[in-house]
Amino acid sequence: MDHTNTSFPPSRSATLKDVGGRGLSPAARAKVDRILNACQERPDIEALVQLAISKHGLVHDEVRRKAWPILLGYSSNGVSSPGHNADWHDLPRHKDEDQVRLDVDRSFIYYPKSWYYSICHDRLYRLVDLIADETDRQLDRRKKELSAVITQVLRTHPMLSYFQGFHDIVQVFLLVLGADDAPASVSRLSLLRIRDFMLPSLSASLAHLRLLPSILQAEDASLCHHLSQTQPFFALAATICLYAHDIEEYGDIARLFDFLLAHGAVVSLYFFAVIVLSRREELFDIPADEPEMLHSVLSKLPKPLDLEALISDTMSLYGRYPPESLPFRAWSKISPFSVLKTTQGNFRQQTLSDGVGLFEKQVAQLHREQLLEHAKATLWKYRRPSRRVGLVIFVGVMAFCLRRYDYESYATSAFQRLLAYLRIMGR
Repeated sequence: MDHTNTSFPPSRSATLKDVGGRGLSPAARAKVDRILNACQERPDIEALVQLAISKHGLVHDEVRRKAWPILLGYSSNGVSSPGHNADWHDLPRHKDEDQVRLDVDRSFIYYPKSWYYSICHDRLYRLVDLIADETDRQLDRRKKELSAVITQVLRTHPMLSYFQGFHDIVQVFLLVLGADDAPASVSRLSLLRIRDFMLPSLSASLAHLRLLPSILQAEDASLCHHLSQTQPFFALAATICLYAHDIEEYGDIARLFDFLLAHGAVVSLYFFAVIVLSRREELFDIPADEPEMLHSVLSKLPKPLDLEALISDTMSLYGRYPPESLPFRAWSKISPFSVLKTTQGNFRQQTLSDGVGLFEKQVAQLHREQLLEHAKATLWKYRRPSRRVGLVIFVGVMAFCLRRYDYESYATSAFQRLLAYLRIMGR
């Protein structure tokens, strides 16, 4: 085969042998057969999940092209896939497209070379020959495809808010699935698995991080105490992009995605907790009263990562302390509409319409919480005893009404009454 044509993923019609299956060991070949059997017309999800978790994951990108859509809840045949919109070019421009363009311009820093290395290892070609074929024209084409995938998803689902790091995730899907099939998977990923990161505010994303101290407390209370002066914001950059910005080797990030897609969204936080636990001695060498230093260390993933060991330890940790058993009642504080909870159980049957509905419920909940926070702040501002009782009663009634009735229709009149009340009491 002429390797000058390998700058983009092979077509769906290619066989495993066509893309280098001859380089697989007998054990890997046997595993590939089991994976492909699990990906038949009626997929064996349980078997596929176990194979994705096991050592070396789904082995090869040609296998991932069949397995990832199934792990995301649909079986792709390359035609009219869920989330595919052939007329997306005619849809209104999304508000975040300028930021998308900026991020796409600085994409493919690591993966083109390491993706080629993966192919080179499989086909026994020389790395230098393959890198030489990544011309500026081909890289430009790749970036255009990445921009098209992201833009199609955002225009088709305009309620989604783009976040920096989303392009890192999408470029992995583009390299594995190809430009034609990536949009369907990215749509399901966006609405059903990383929805919390694509809401109008960061509140839901930050709520994820609040689970981290509880996981650490469950496993290692002394380490958790040592880090107690350091807010868990150090985990945001890695978890929000599913580690795609931090892991430089294409083979490693593809393997990690095998694992993450096989589980609900919460497993990503357990994975980060395992990384923190693996650095115990290093962290105890830093005084607890130096939170800035601890934050700096924790915000950067150690290199290299022993992915197989980390994945195995993550599964053990999750088994010992499932989310509902975590201390501090941490799990009960998570929104029922968060992907942390909606990707528990039999979540692969959810549709894109389900995702849109959950998105709308989360937005409503966020607005409700903002209104109540505003009310609390106002209560504090007007906290003289003579005014406090009436205001407390008002805020309580407003909170009840916001929960029971349509918050948008009620909110405006509620705050108008609140302001009028404060003007009267301020005289």
